Amino acid sequence: MNNISNLENYSEDTSNAELVKKSQFGDKSAFEQLVVRHQDLVFSLAYKLTGNHEMANDVAQESFIRAWKAIEKFRGDSTFSTWVYRITVNTAWTLRKKAKKHNTLNIEDTYEPIVIDEKKDPELVAINSDLSSVLVGALDKIPLDQRIIVELKNIEGRSHKEIAEILGISVTAAKVRLHRAHQKLRQILEEVER
Repeated sequence: MNNISNLENYSEDTSNAELVKKSQFGDKSAFEQLVVRHQDLVFSLAYKLTGNHEMANDVAQESFIRAWKAIEKFRGDSTFSTWVYRITVNTAWTLRKKAKKHNTLNIEDTYEPIVIDEKKDPELVAINSDLSSVLVGALDKIPLDQRIIVELKNIEGRSHKEIAEILGISVTAAKVRLHRAHQKLRQILEEVER
């Protein structure tokens, strides 16, 4: 979808809802405009869920392919961005499970190194790097469904309502899952401290 040809047909003033309607009638250029508008958001989420640039690209591309195939079923109960976000979460989940099943993904190797500003205090840089790797390691030890909720809430800053919409669960379920995930993370981090 990198080759976008007819984007001039739609201005920035064209609403997402209008682009969705046109996409549902088979207008590929309308869907391409939706992709352009949401590709950064989708990639960002995919990267946070996978921690790997290459896998995030695969997740983002597969998410938009799935969205195109399912666009006719989109009822508009949520915004397009929430809908494509949910597809991205499910796609990341599926691809990670496949990768783990086929031993093609070593969780410890998925996170790319953090680029550190050399002007910072070296001791502070070392402490932050250690903390970051401990948190990444702890996140990798909790189940993927809990990790997704933690990342949506604590990294993305999403509300419980948004999380519920993205995951297709109730707000109460989102709160309960987040609480359990935080408990699990706390338990893992306490073990690391010992």
